[in-house]
Amino acid sequence: MPQDTAYDLVIVGGGPGGLSAGIYAMRAALKTVLIEVGVPGGQMINSESVENYPGFINVHGAELAQKFTEHAKSYGLEMITGEVVAIEPSREYHMVRLDNSEVYATHAIIIGTGGNPKKLNIPGENEYYGRGVSYCAVCDGFFFRNKTVVVVGGGDTAAEESLYLAKLAKQVYLVHRRDALRAGMLLQERIKEDCKIEILWNTVVTEIKADSAGVRAVDLKDTQTGKVRELPTEGVFIFIGFEPNNKLVPAGTRMNMDGYVVTDAKCETNIPGIYAIGDLREKYARQIVVAAADGCTAALAAAHYVEAKKTGNIVCELPEELLKTGS
Repeated sequence: MPQDTAYDLVIVGGGPGGLSAGIYAMRAALKTVLIEVGVPGGQMINSESVENYPGFINVHGAELAQKFTEHAKSYGLEMITGEVVAIEPSREYHMVRLDNSEVYATHAIIIGTGGNPKKLNIPGENEYYGRGVSYCAVCDGFFFRNKTVVVVGGGDTAAEESLYLAKLAKQVYLVHRRDALRAGMLLQERIKEDCKIEILWNTVVTEIKADSAGVRAVDLKDTQTGKVRELPTEGVFIFIGFEPNNKLVPAGTRMNMDGYVVTDAKCETNIPGIYAIGDLREKYARQIVVAAADGCTAALAAAHYVEAKKTGNIVCELPEELLKTGS
């Protein structure tokens, strides 16, 4: 394939990580294209208010996404709307295939497809997201100072977020469908010692109710008796798990047991020239600022990789799993 028909870098995903990567890639003079299936901005476009992104005391998520996008476009970043269906590594060029049969050849790929919190799939959950329903206490807990909130879950995340919310809220109800938490014992002890947290055992939330001001109550069902009751609350925080969108991650890429991509400090996977950023990557914190930092890191690393590859100072060595397929 002629050099001038290939890209230096293809960015898959237009969330904060992908847009940040686009900015740094263009500043590094890489021939780059960003492919996003929907509206650029990722999950931050659904946030009613963002108060923890440096430089913005309070900004609507959609506005912040627009600023990210405008900044990237100001450097001339090529952005296309399309659905990527496959990423195929090879020694010479990696291939990115779209659902319309278009194929992009590139030296490097940054995958920023993110992930999604698992949902309860109950009435009111989707309707009132951002109006009292949240999946991030660090992001939204501030809005519930001195209010009553419900936390759903029983693992480490639910316990940690309950403890965090207890510092802000008037009352925290931790709703768990079983009679014992799955969280670590130290977290469980802290939960039991916190006077603001009450655990509702053998209980599930069956409906989230709201009025013009937002969430006002939840319906709770006792899993042993079947009895249903209404509990007044102003916020519902759901922590029953998170699923990385890893369907496009090539076979042979190292992932942990939860499906997150394992990378080095440069956000590079075990496949040379392929990087994972944002919520797709194994990491400690999942915040907009961290995803943006990942994008910066991956783009700078990709720029170094592409330069070395073009000058013949690096050879793309593929994992055994890919070599067996004939790639």
